[in-house]
Amino acid sequence: MARNFKLTVEYDGGAYHGWQRQASEPTIQAAIEAALKTMIGSPVAVVGSGRTDAGVHALGQVAHFRCETRIPPEAIRRGLNALLPADIVVHACTPVPETFHARHDARKKVYQYRILNREIPAAVGRGYLWHVRRPLDPDSMRLAAGHLVGTLDFKSFEGAGSPRRSTVRTVYRAEWTVEPGNRLIFEIEGNGFLRYMVRNIVGALVWVGMGRMRPERVGELIEARSRGLAPPTAPAQGLFLKEVHYNGSDPGGRRQG
Repeated sequence: MARNFKLTVEYDGGAYHGWQRQASEPTIQAAIEAALKTMIGSPVAVVGSGRTDAGVHALGQVAHFRCETRIPPEAIRRGLNALLPADIVVHACTPVPETFHARHDARKKVYQYRILNREIPAAVGRGYLWHVRRPLDPDSMRLAAGHLVGTLDFKSFEGAGSPRRSTVRTVYRAEWTVEPGNRLIFEIEGNGFLRYMVRNIVGALVWVGMGRMRPERVGELIEARSRGLAPPTAPAQGLFLKEVHYNGSDPGGRRQG
């Protein structure tokens, strides 16, 4: 009888063309499916909580797969980590009810975006942040982020080719924090996100921080429902899928230690 397993995965997306399996490009989904096939002995389809695009990272991506196996979940986790490349790590493998679906059952997601705001770039860690040389005003960026909270139509922040029935999403929080070393961290939590939505939002908030746009303009862009009026997209390498929330479960499910 087939069993259903939930995976919580961390990955460095720099070498991959996103999560979704592609015919001729390396992806996270394809790497995990190849490792599972080696372990199980037959093809296994892995379903993620959602796509991450090329170059985007994850701290707590969630996926599920169904297969017939007697291998214990903890042994699956260890086996996957032995077979996967070092830039993909499975933090947890747990049995879940047959009805669990990583994408359909997801209730909230948290994304994080990291910026280094100084003239001198970083040598170490440069693949995990956006280097912005021009000084930014965090207070203005916080004011602008306040316009994102609520159930709103985010068509102005949607990338082309976004698979969706509606461009309306609910954002529960959108917050900036300033950390030592001229680092700005943006976190946004919502019930779902359109393609490039977070990166497009960050691009607009950075324009506000540079003084190129008023904080209130973010609200005006939402009302305009036109991507062509919004600022450019922020680069992929600063974006992380931090965690995915499900009813009756802890967010992410990452192992500690």
